[in-house]
Amino acid sequence: MNGRGRVLYSLSHKEPDHVPLDIGGSDVTGIHLGAYRELALHQGFRPDVPICEIVQQVALPAESLLQELEVDVRPVFPEPPNAWKLEFMVEGPYRTFVDEFGVKWAMPLDGGLYYDLVSHPLSNLSGIADLAQHPWPHGADPGRIRGLRDRATELSNKTGAALVMLPLYGGIFESAFWLRGYKQFFLDLAETPVMVEAILDRTLQFRLDYWTQILGEVGDLIDIVVEYDDLGSMSGLLISPSMYRRYVKPRHRQLFEFIKSRTRAKIFFHCCGAIYKLIPDLIEAGIDILNPVQVSAAGMEDTQKLKQEFGRDLTFWGGGINTQMTLPHGTIQEVKEEVKRRIADLAPGGGYVFAAVHNIQADVPPENIMAMWEAWKEYGVY
Repeated sequence: MNGRGRVLYSLSHKEPDHVPLDIGGSDVTGIHLGAYRELALHQGFRPDVPICEIVQQVALPAESLLQELEVDVRPVFPEPPNAWKLEFMVEGPYRTFVDEFGVKWAMPLDGGLYYDLVSHPLSNLSGIADLAQHPWPHGADPGRIRGLRDRATELSNKTGAALVMLPLYGGIFESAFWLRGYKQFFLDLAETPVMVEAILDRTLQFRLDYWTQILGEVGDLIDIVVEYDDLGSMSGLLISPSMYRRYVKPRHRQLFEFIKSRTRAKIFFHCCGAIYKLIPDLIEAGIDILNPVQVSAAGMEDTQKLKQEFGRDLTFWGGGINTQMTLPHGTIQEVKEEVKRRIADLAPGGGYVFAAVHNIQADVPPENIMAMWEAWKEYGVY
């Protein structure tokens, strides 16, 4: 059974020969460039690889290392648009860039690990009419599919892995508060709902245009479509369930139904934090796969309970080990014990792809990454 067969078998809620493995299969199940370099050197590979996601500084692992680690998935990224060019600037102690939506990001030159939001182009709107004046990017820019079908075909033929198609930018909800600014957007939710609706309609349309073009090009080749929208903090939801159901869920449902009308690929939904109360809504909206299963967040700790309650409706992709504490700071034995426990909770009956909770961060030693891998190899056998 090759990687693609293993993943698809598990996505159909059946038990393959082994729990599928994802390391580097997306920009939310990847590995920070710093941790990748250390892992590559530890395993005898060259440490220099491209970055596949700038803000989080996620590495695009070498195929030779993925083959050694028996990784079952590969990411497919769009190309940059013709209508926009990425340009970096140095401003004092920071390296900065402005993305195609007009949001500005900055990372410290000295020891910086990630880019952070520093300005929001819609923060000072005087009214909804001003939205029309903003230079909105084109989701269907033809540059995004430049060489895409050839790359996806070659990747599938050479690796036998399941193909994961990545989206552009944050989800429809998080894009909205990146554009408007956190404080102002959350004030809008309470005070100016018409502004919220108007911005969400714009971010939704961008994604509909993007997926129209992408799925028209490779919808028959890919196996998983990634979407994301972070809705939770460590302790609770960012908005109430009622607000989610009013503003976001109808748009999620529209987006997911649209994607499913154009591909057989399953919808992988990345949503961090304490989102236990929204899982039934996400299932109703149409997701097939839940990631990252953030076991350190309130209500998400009991992976056995999550499997029992939602395992018939969802594939869990992630939750394999706590990337905030155990993976960077645990002993080899503690790493292996947590991996063993999470696999025992989430793997029975299929519907599980092993991955760490979110990206492997820069402070994770290679010995712990390999301990995670060894435990997956040992305990992931069906």
